[in-house]
Order: sequence, then structure tokens, then C-alpha cells
Amino acid sequence: MAVTKQNKRVNSLLHLLKQNNASSIKELADALKVSEMTVRRDVQILAESGLVRIIHGGVIYNPGKLNPEVFNEKSAPLYHLLQEETKRVDEKRLIGEKAAQLIKPNDIIIIDSGSTTDYLVKNIPPDMPLTVICWATNILAEAQKKQNWRIIFAGGYYHENTMMCESEEGVELIKKNRANKAFFAAGGVHPRLGVTNTNQYAVSMKRASITASLERILLVDSSKFGDIRPAYYAELEDFHAIITDRGITEDYRKVITSLGIELIVV
Repeated sequence: MAVTKQNKRVNSLLHLLKQNNASSIKELADALKVSEMTVRRDVQILAESGLVRIIHGGVIYNPGKLNPEVFNEKSAPLYHLLQEETKRVDEKRLIGEKAAQLIKPNDIIIIDSGSTTDYLVKNIPPDMPLTVICWATNILAEAQKKQNWRIIFAGGYYHENTMMCESEEGVELIKKNRANKAFFAAGGVHPRLGVTNTNQYAVSMKRASITASLERILLVDSSKFGDIRPAYYAELEDFHAIITDRGITEDYRKVITSLGIELIVV
């Protein structure tokens, strides 16, 4: 695979931090002659792989990690969509099928990035007229196959591991639109710490979608209950319904229903 501009920048960041042990975001941006926003995005990739630690206003090299001399796209992500698509396939397929049944002709829907939401798109009738707001390329690829869909794609910086785009402009695009239903994915669901995912860069897109939607439905297989991921984006109470599989425990059934959330088990 060819070395991308981002890989070159991230390698340069890593070498600078190994030399200096710690640097501010501004110092790194000045050294690489790029914007501070670009540095923050690149630093986040290194942080997710454990190579650095982010502190207020700066970054610290993590010598306790067995660091590769050269960063590559395969070494960084803690989550990769293509790997997730091979896990709990039957459960995700059933969840996607059920979620698709909730959609009516002429709905305006938001579809989050993720492996479970991918099954939702695949199960919506191809001739059903819809307006669909999305920001993940795997969702877009399926949406383009549908005959009567009006697609609003919130683009921006592309993340290969999640196949999603994110940007301030994308967030604003979502905020300017409204949807009567939004379907979300998650990496973890906890009664006290809320609904979380692996990557901080996905949070702003998800939160904008919560604000922009009338009815919010969470699609998660039962293995996600009790798990905690670093990036918090919602409380359980932010969702009107949760669709999951039969592996959900009785304790979590009680937690969800006690909050007045509709629980749909497939």
C-alpha cells in the first residue's frame, strides 16, 4: 500500500515526540507547517494506538509502549469496520432486518456509521422513497443502489478504519437538516457511563444527529451491554428504542425498560 500524506505526517509527529518527549499542539503544527486541527487529528491516531498521551494543550510521548519505528494505517486503529463486520453476523443481520421494518415511505432518516447499521441499509426495500442522511462510505455505497432515495452525505476527513467522514462542515450540514428517525450504532452501552464508541472523532457527528432527529433508535448486539469505550456520546435516555438480540441479560432488560425505553429483542 502506498504511503499516504497522512502517514508521512504521523511518522514525522512520532519522531518529533520521541526527540522532545513532549510538545504543544502549536509547536507540532509550526514544525510540520500544517494547521493545529490537522495535528489534533493525526495525534488522535497515535493516541488510539497507545503511542502518545494527550494532555491539556499538548502531547506526551509514551515510552512504556513498544513503539514501531514507522507508523502505518494497520498499526493504529483499535477498531476496524471490516473486522467488526465478521463478528456476530447473524445477530447484526436480524437487528438490521427489524430496524428496516420501522421505516415508512417518505421518511427522513439518519444512519450512523457502523457494521450493524450496514445491515439496516441492506434490508430497506430498494424502491421505498426516502431521504437519507449519512457520513460513512459503506452506508453510502449501499444507499446508491436504491432507486428512490434522496441522499445527503456529510463528507469531510476520511477515516479508513471506520469508513466514515467527519468535519465541522459535516456537523453543520446535519444540524441544518431534520429527520423523523435516526439509527445509531455503539461500541459500548453502560447504565451509568452511557453509550460510547471507540473514536473521539465520531462523537460530534453522532451528537449532531441526536439533536436533529425526532425518534432515535440504537442498534446494538448484546455483547455491547456492559462494555465501555473511551468516546462518550449519549445517555441511554437519549434513545426511544433499542434493538438487540436474545443474548441480552435480564438485568439489562430491566434497566432499559425502567427508563421507559422500548426494547425490541430479535
